[in-house]
Amino acid sequence: MSIENTSSSVLPSASTRFAAAPFIKEIGRGVKGARSMSRADAFTLYQAMLDGRVSDLELGGILLAMRIKGESVDELAGFLDAAEASFAPLRAPAGPFAPVLVPTYNGARKMANLTALLALLLAREGVPVLVHGVAHDVGRIATAEVLAELGIAAAATPAEAEQALADGHVSFITIDTLAPKLAHQLSLRRILGVRNSTHTIVKILQPFAGPALRLVSYTHPEYLETLGEYFTTAAPQARGDAFLMRGTEGETVANANKAQKIDWFHDGERTVLVERQMIAEAEPALPEDKSAAATAAWIQSVLRGEVPVPDPIAQQVGHIVTVARELRIRHG
Repeated sequence: MSIENTSSSVLPSASTRFAAAPFIKEIGRGVKGARSMSRADAFTLYQAMLDGRVSDLELGGILLAMRIKGESVDELAGFLDAAEASFAPLRAPAGPFAPVLVPTYNGARKMANLTALLALLLAREGVPVLVHGVAHDVGRIATAEVLAELGIAAAATPAEAEQALADGHVSFITIDTLAPKLAHQLSLRRILGVRNSTHTIVKILQPFAGPALRLVSYTHPEYLETLGEYFTTAAPQARGDAFLMRGTEGETVANANKAQKIDWFHDGERTVLVERQMIAEAEPALPEDKSAAATAAWIQSVLRGEVPVPDPIAQQVGHIVTVARELRIRHG
């Protein structure tokens, strides 16, 4: 499908208004009647949305139409292309490992949020780790809150995040600081009451200028195939590799009680790194208190060697270290 923007007007802000009606006409026909956009059209539409050139009425229609229809691979690719073009890319430090991206947009409610443990274990191995996400999530324990209890504050600027990476520390940056235009799209959930396509885009975001290893999780089963196809056929290989697994309450850290299947996407190929386990071989002694402070204290005990690293997380760390090193060698 190819759609031309046939009309425009001047908004009070003096920016050029984007006529979204031709796009809405195609994507707004419901699950069975809607047609998907091409990658180029998806880029054009999402760029206009990020730039604030789409009226509130049209924006709401687009977000709800995409929520009902679901994103195609080309649409995800076009949206991501526009998203990554909306902010200045980060510089990764030199060294033997490609940087690893840990998105954290869900937090945890039923289990202790161990995303910070994963990040700290990787940093201890010398891997540059960028955690990006939200500062809070109502009703959940956000990774940012656990990191704060561990003495790791959110970077105030992208340059500060880069410096933390260069210093060998876990670097955490909120999406508001990393990509403000994307943060605004996420904030619309408070108005509409439902998530939108940007909640998927931020989880597959690659903010570095060079290659990186993305840890990607999905919650709804249909995204296993959609994201799998994206990373196999549509993701630029020069952007690096990806690990894909079902999220632990939406987070990218392995479930401490049972290992999820992890697929590795590299050079257009898909390799199974970890097979799904029903339960872990040894039941870990996890913190009963799920609060940020208690979780942080438990993580510190693991890092001191007083409590063993849960086996699924130890396996995940091992695979990430291996691939991050290989990725750096492969791309130089």
